[in-house]
Amino acid sequence: MISKNREDYLRAIYCINEQKEGTVRSIEIVKYLKISKPAISVMLKKLKQQKYIKMEPYLGISFTNKGFKEAQKLTYKHRISELFLRDVLNIDGKDIHEEAHKLEHALSDKVVKKMANFLDNPNVCPCGHKIPNII
Repeated sequence: MISKNREDYLRAIYCINEQKEGTVRSIEIVKYLKISKPAISVMLKKLKQQKYIKMEPYLGISFTNKGFKEAQKLTYKHRISELFLRDVLNIDGKDIHEEAHKLEHALSDKVVKKMANFLDNPNVCPCGHKIPNII
C-alpha cells in the first residue's frame, strides 16, 4: 500500500504533466506542492525505487506504467469527489478541493465508482479538467 504522502507526489506529477506534455522537472513539483527541493528529492528517489517513476538526469521525471495507473486512479478519485461534494452535498466552492483531497486517500475504488455512477459518470470536474477513464 502506498502512503498518502507518496500519493500526493504521484498526483502532483500527473497534474503538472496534464498542463504540459512531456517530462516533469523536480522544480515544478516543488512549486506545485510547496515543499523544499531536498524533501522532493528524497521522495522522488523512493518513488523511483518502488518503480512508480523514471528519472533521468537532465531529462526529467516520467511515469512507469505502474505509476501512471496509480496517479490516474488518484486523480479520478479526487475529481469524482469534487463533483460529489459540489453537486450532491452542496459544499462551498472554496472548500471542495481541500475536502476532495482528503477523500481521494480515504475512499475505496468501489465507493468512488458508485459515486461516479450516481453522478452519471461525468467527464469533467468542477475546475474543467478531464476526469481520467480508469476502466
